[in-house]
Amino acid sequence: MLLTLIAFLRMYWYLLFTIPSIRKANKLDRQGKIAERDEIVSPTVQGWARHVVHLARGTVEMTGEENVPRDTAVVFIANHQSYLDIPVLLGFIDKPKAFISKIEVLKAPLISDWMRLMQCTFLSRSDMRQSIRAMHEAVETVKKGYSLVIFPEGTRSKGGPIAEFKAGSFKLAIKAGVPIVPVTIDGTWHLLEEKGRLQKSTVRVTIHPAMPTAALSREELAGLPARVQEVVESAMRG
Repeated sequence: MLLTLIAFLRMYWYLLFTIPSIRKANKLDRQGKIAERDEIVSPTVQGWARHVVHLARGTVEMTGEENVPRDTAVVFIANHQSYLDIPVLLGFIDKPKAFISKIEVLKAPLISDWMRLMQCTFLSRSDMRQSIRAMHEAVETVKKGYSLVIFPEGTRSKGGPIAEFKAGSFKLAIKAGVPIVPVTIDGTWHLLEEKGRLQKSTVRVTIHPAMPTAALSREELAGLPARVQEVVESAMRG
């Protein structure tokens, strides 16, 4: 447990050294120099995420990286095993991306600063109006060219069976008119949730071919969550 605590302190310590980059990126943001801002944000976040996975003693094996579209924003739809799913996806899928987070994360210094710069969306589950506004903002974020990660189970499986994918999670991609890229995450729960402390493990990430959302019929849209879930489950090892 002590080693786990030390690892988490080192994860946060790393962020302290990014403060000058935060200040520079915020200045560029205020000046409207978005491309220059993003050139700072993306590699810094990816570097931190890889550092987190390294400290967690994780080894990541990637399959299907060629399936990530390079000419458009996408919505990555993944199963959710662990808190460490986010660092794995941020660090090892080579495409800038943000994600939808609980609004309470805004209280976390430095982490929330980077999340804002990444164009993350913050959702309040206790405030329906705020949630609706936030989802509209997320659609506009994707339309601007920023990819997003969504975990449609709504909670971590912690190594259990994948829960049913919620249909509402797919509306963002449909409204933005961008492809969905299914992603299978297999093994992150071993790193932390299995024993309640960090332990060495291999994480297998499978990126599946993109699935278009434009011009789908009502029947195709209704069956989309189940179809994506079937694809994600197909790469899970028993």
